[in-house]
Amino acid sequence: MTEGQTGKPAVSVLMLGLALAVFLASVSMSQEKTGLLDLDQKKWAGLKIWDSHPATKWEEALPVGNGRLGAMVFGRPDEEQIQLNEETYWSGGPYSTVVKGGYKVLPEIQKLVFNGQYRQAHTLFGRHLMGYPVEQQKYQALGGLVLKFPSKNGVTDYRHQLDLDTAIVTTSYGQNGARYRREVFSSPIDQVIVVRIAADQPGKISFRAQLRGTRNEAHSNYATDYFQMDGLGRDGLILRGKSADYLGVEGKLRYQARLRALPEGGSMTVTDDELIVSNADAVTVLIAAATNFVNYKDVSADPNGRVETVMKAASGKTFEALKKAHILEHQRLFRRVEMNLASTPNSLLPTDERLKSFDGTNDPALAALVFQFGRYLLISSSRSGTQPANLQGLWNKDMNPMWDSKYTTNINTEMNYWPAEVGNLSECAEPLFRMITELTDQGSDVAREHYGGRGWVHHQNTDLWRVAAPMDGPSWGTFTTGGAWLCTHLWEHYLFTGDKEFLKKTYPVMKGSVEFFLSFLVAHPKFGWLVTNPSTSPENFPAGPPSIKFFDEITIFMTGTSICAGSTIDMQILNDLFGYVVQAADILGVDTEFKKNVLATRAKLAPMQIGKKGDLQEWIEDWEQTEKSHRHISNLYGLYPGRQISPRRTPEFARASRVVLDQRGLVGNGWSSAWKMACWARLGDAGKALNNLTYCLRNYTFPSLFSICSRALQVDGSFGLSAAVAEMLIQSHENELFLLPALPQAWSDGEVKGLCARGGFELDLEWKDMRLEKAEIRSKLGNACRVRAGVPLVVKSQGRAVRCSRPEKDVIEFKTTAGETYRLSVAAGKS
Repeated sequence: MTEGQTGKPAVSVLMLGLALAVFLASVSMSQEKTGLLDLDQKKWAGLKIWDSHPATKWEEALPVGNGRLGAMVFGRPDEEQIQLNEETYWSGGPYSTVVKGGYKVLPEIQKLVFNGQYRQAHTLFGRHLMGYPVEQQKYQALGGLVLKFPSKNGVTDYRHQLDLDTAIVTTSYGQNGARYRREVFSSPIDQVIVVRIAADQPGKISFRAQLRGTRNEAHSNYATDYFQMDGLGRDGLILRGKSADYLGVEGKLRYQARLRALPEGGSMTVTDDELIVSNADAVTVLIAAATNFVNYKDVSADPNGRVETVMKAASGKTFEALKKAHILEHQRLFRRVEMNLASTPNSLLPTDERLKSFDGTNDPALAALVFQFGRYLLISSSRSGTQPANLQGLWNKDMNPMWDSKYTTNINTEMNYWPAEVGNLSECAEPLFRMITELTDQGSDVAREHYGGRGWVHHQNTDLWRVAAPMDGPSWGTFTTGGAWLCTHLWEHYLFTGDKEFLKKTYPVMKGSVEFFLSFLVAHPKFGWLVTNPSTSPENFPAGPPSIKFFDEITIFMTGTSICAGSTIDMQILNDLFGYVVQAADILGVDTEFKKNVLATRAKLAPMQIGKKGDLQEWIEDWEQTEKSHRHISNLYGLYPGRQISPRRTPEFARASRVVLDQRGLVGNGWSSAWKMACWARLGDAGKALNNLTYCLRNYTFPSLFSICSRALQVDGSFGLSAAVAEMLIQSHENELFLLPALPQAWSDGEVKGLCARGGFELDLEWKDMRLEKAEIRSKLGNACRVRAGVPLVVKSQGRAVRCSRPEKDVIEFKTTAGETYRLSVAAGKS
């Protein structure tokens, strides 16, 4: 406390201090006895991200989102910044990157690749098959709310916190004898961002608010975007603007953001572009925003009408009603899964300190927090009817964000959705499924004009406008299996849900992707196998003949090329997708002759190979790579997320995968660590999986828990870590439920409730001393259930024993009935 404060606040602060001291003392006594914390503290440690200071930069701010509107909250007591995004505010407008007639040059390119003339193939591809424009559009920042408060000094007991369970960011602190509290959330029900500013004493809330826009100043061709800031009536502010032209594509988007303040007590005035509140007891601030975007071909909506409708409805509700509706809707999804791992004294530290001190063993609850943060981000950035989560999810502060903050489909977009099914958030993947369908539009044109092929094809990137042609440069653009990889998510959704109507609806999309490759695959003259040509192993340049440096007229720098024929990841993806389409055709009872053709072609695909160093080859030739520890591990797609490599079914390829993972090591970035972690989990190596988690949290993670890629914030790593944690606890990719397949010693005791598995199962697990204690399996579809658990199990349902067969040691099989729950426990005398 500072001098001159009254006695009453001093008593309040003193009581707070005494209460805190008592709490810490009780925690200390408990820790001295066990080193662990009680169950409530475990849950707290796995659900709160917090710091004892405001964010010093945007990447440290805390995110809220409703799938459409996002905000990053800095938590500054003197001048609060709440950065804003609306998911459909991008540069440009509807456009196409299709280049007609490129297919005429394809045979020559393929011949050059097969003859080892990679540079010449690279140049021809760049001239004739690259999309035009070569680059794509950018996700844009909308603006921000700035709140200036009169007092700047004397802040005490500061706390800035994101509660994953309520999806509310809270900033609280003491100042000048009063206790201040701000709450920020983005309501999925009322479609507004809500900011609540309150104090424990009347008349203490005063501030000046501005709703600020932003525009691109980096290049002259961005001068076509603009914004206007104005007051609106007696209680509001309005921000209006237009998107930028880019790459010769006219900026067709118009947007509006509107603020309305609802004070309790005090006075309020609006002057020009500022809203001023004086001496209020509390204030609720509502922010609505919209663009004229309807879909990737239509920008005819009315942003003013959209905002007006939303603001009118929200303004008629109390803060408590808005908050309650928001929490209920968030928890409808979030509370489906609960995870509790052991908490220690470190678990009560601010999140930035938890990360710095984490050694993999001293704070198991941090893994639970990481898991739930991934689920929180998916709920916040991808809801039914919204756009999919992009490279930064929903959040972006820049007009020129890293990699344009778009959809990169050679790993990143796919990783964003890895936790969706297993994390019991299946409906959050709907935006991805819709985008895949939309990509077939230009994807069909690309297949026809660039390759002379049937069906549809998509490469390594797309944007809001769903372009599908190769981009960036030939070394990146020759990844023809981006759309095929996306299609595997459609099949995975069916495996988890058993939704035949969904399968019937999306089967033509999967079939169309297969049809393209049936027309594109060619026989390799040296090996005889069918391969993709041209091809690439994403972003990894081989050290073989393609590595000879030249000046590239597309990328305008000295480079080798990554162009090849039949990269391992291409063959693995096609092996999977061809098999999935055949199974889908069987289930739907369609396309008998087509299915035969697919199976015959699949049998001729280039197989996986083991190289001279014992590693799984990344290319059809046994080339090495130019980088020692490349971030991509594309040749391990078949291990994870695919299912072609298994320690039990294909031990030789599993060993070769270990060689690759050991060679890559721990260095990479956030999403790379997550991918390697999941691969180690599939190999059953809990220690190596945990090492990657530890390295990632210490080196590639912001205090906000967002992952880092080349110093930039990205969400893919956060999603990937969430999926990898789940993969260490439950695996279902081999037609069985493998319980605790990669449990590290540090997680010796724990529980998880609500994880989902293929076959239509939902599971609760509880373990102690590294052994499963009990499990509950809820059968949604009535499929037969096979369980591998490492201990002998007995099964009961409705109090009665369930007959089981035991095909292997510690493996059981039993029939289930849809809607029934099955309780598994260790057989008596066998634990």
